[in-house]
Amino acid sequence: MAADDLSSKQRAILRFLEEFIAEHDYPPSIRDIQNGCDISSTSVVDYNLKRLEEKGYIRRDREVSRAIELLNGQGERRRRTVAVPLLGKIAAGRPIPTPPETPTPGAFDETVELTEEQTRGRSNVFALRVEGTSMIDALINDGDIVVLEPTSTCDDGEMVAVWLRDENETTLKKLYREGERVRLQPMNATMAPLYTRADNVEVQGRVVTAIRSL
Repeated sequence: MAADDLSSKQRAILRFLEEFIAEHDYPPSIRDIQNGCDISSTSVVDYNLKRLEEKGYIRRDREVSRAIELLNGQGERRRRTVAVPLLGKIAAGRPIPTPPETPTPGAFDETVELTEEQTRGRSNVFALRVEGTSMIDALINDGDIVVLEPTSTCDDGEMVAVWLRDENETTLKKLYREGERVRLQPMNATMAPLYTRADNVEVQGRVVTAIRSL
């Protein structure tokens, strides 16, 4: 978001830069900016880019074509963010009813803005808010948000959201295969593991990261 120290033309250029880079993953040319912002000449574009650079909103390399980097207004590189769909709640203390299929992100209005570092560069992720304290020893507490990547497979010991077919319930646990059964292990020394048949378990997502609630 542009600050109050920018002119309307500079705000328009900065907004165009943000949208263009988000769509194409590379910066626009001077001509692209001129056409996209309906500016009279490339010299006017260049003038306003210089002002944006002076104010710490962009960095330019004039020796390289299209070399415009977005900054945060203090001359620091801006972290790219990802809008991650928040699909609801998942119980970390007891399973809760939930549809068996992970809903598509576009079906939900609520999102959380995370940096690419938080999503570890993954784009196809979703978030759930944790209810309960069974994962507290893994530093995931009631009210925290877990970010997951959709998957139907996992390695033993990974933290996953699993759907229990017979119970029509989903829970967040560490998964271990033990012959024909699966152990769903809470990360809370006061809670016992849940054992169930292997064919009763469907992995829906692997935890990528957790966001602590404040």
